[in-house]
Amino acid sequence: MQQAILLSPNSRLLLLKKSLIDLRSFTHKKTSLSRANTLAVSPRISFSGKASWISSLNIMGSENYFANSTVVCFGELLVDFVPTVGGLALADAPAFKKAPGGAPANVAVGICKLGGTAAFVGKVGEDEFGLMLVNVLKTNKVEVKGVRFDADARTALAFVTLKADGEREFMFYRNPSADMVMRPEELDVELIKHAKVFHFGSISLIAEPTKSTHMAAMKIAKDAGILLSYDPNLRLPLWSSPEAAREGIMSIWNQADIIKVSDEEVNFLTNGGDETLDDVVLELWHPGLKLLVVTDGPEGCRYYTPEFHGKVESFKVHPVDTTGAGDAFMAGLLSKLVDNDFGLHHEGKLRDALQFANGCGAITTTERGAIPALPDTETVLRLMSKESM
Repeated sequence: MQQAILLSPNSRLLLLKKSLIDLRSFTHKKTSLSRANTLAVSPRISFSGKASWISSLNIMGSENYFANSTVVCFGELLVDFVPTVGGLALADAPAFKKAPGGAPANVAVGICKLGGTAAFVGKVGEDEFGLMLVNVLKTNKVEVKGVRFDADARTALAFVTLKADGEREFMFYRNPSADMVMRPEELDVELIKHAKVFHFGSISLIAEPTKSTHMAAMKIAKDAGILLSYDPNLRLPLWSSPEAAREGIMSIWNQADIIKVSDEEVNFLTNGGDETLDDVVLELWHPGLKLLVVTDGPEGCRYYTPEFHGKVESFKVHPVDTTGAGDAFMAGLLSKLVDNDFGLHHEGKLRDALQFANGCGAITTTERGAIPALPDTETVLRLMSKESM
């Protein structure tokens, strides 16, 4: 297992010179040039723009490189800035806590914290935030060989708060950000093809070229017989209009095997339908769907399969920040489904998985920030045991 090493300035210079010599030797024999500013040197190293030896050192530390990741998550990886004081609008916040985030990345970390294996595929800027985010993934044992760096676009930033009225407020900095400019030829095809689940959201459908990359990755997974998992993760401020968001989210709907939506997203996607009614929820059903889950916040979740449907209650906690709760839920659900060999035809096993997922989501609301709040299995089981007493 390789670890990141702190080097003196002289040692760095010597390493950089050696890297450039090795790079010239390598590229003389075999060069894979996917873009003028991105050179793929090996399956484990990606140089963006000029040779970035810092990036190469960080990427080479991937701990799970030789293991197939059970779940591959595709999409955005960004920095969330969360107010240090809750209940305030963004403009009124006195200070912010920096926290790594991005829904698909949250799910990947969540799965690994629960003892599973997961990989993240996406793009960050070749900047301090990008390097920090990739190292956070590595620290949490997420496979990062599918991550690419961009020398021209910055890592995305998001400011998010839960106001006193319970509504979340978002402000994004993406003009464009690195996650919006990933190209199909930058995908790690083998990484995707060897997964059991390919998980994604809808934010990567907003702009090209990442939209085409998203579609290409889905096709790779579908052709390989991999289960497709979809959590739209609606963020209206990122779309040009509500209509564009609805159309974009639904454009890939019928390809997913598992879909998780919030009650608010049901209302939005059904054009104002009553999200509490089964008939309204089932407007979102498609013939190839294996599982549709609706999360109802502190009330738990509802589930629908071709064979049965029902509701699973959640757990009582004292929430301080709901950011990442849905991602924690998804991580818990996918990890349990994988453990149970996707026992979607067994209602008892599905209910157990959903109860565990509810516990994951509930615990995540008790701390600010998404990734720092994601629980391990022991913490979830402790909550579940306490509730059952």
